[in-house]
Amino acid sequence: MSTTPPRIWISNETPAQGEVVRIRAQIVHPMETGFRIDAAGQPMPENLLQGFQAHLDDDLLMEWQPETAISQNPYIEFTFAARRSGALRMVWTDQSGDIATVTREITVGG
Repeated sequence: MSTTPPRIWISNETPAQGEVVRIRAQIVHPMETGFRIDAAGQPMPENLLQGFQAHLDDDLLMEWQPETAISQNPYIEFTFAARRSGALRMVWTDQSGDIATVTREITVGG
């Protein structure tokens, strides 16, 4: 994966109890399908994202398993209802075994 950290946007990091929080996330990744040829005429090895998970502490909020039709630098957007404070952790994994993780604190108000 790229050394560029994933870009994250959170609609509100201090939401009210029950407020819907919108997350937008984008990772820099080539999503190489294995069908392209490099400058030397050799096939470029397949390297696709295999999964994305979003957790609030240890609770799974969302899971996505992208396939070959996803473009490079994939963007994902999801929402959840803020019921408690915790660490929002997003994890991307790819076929080469690389893992990218981003963590943000969500503090639920009264």
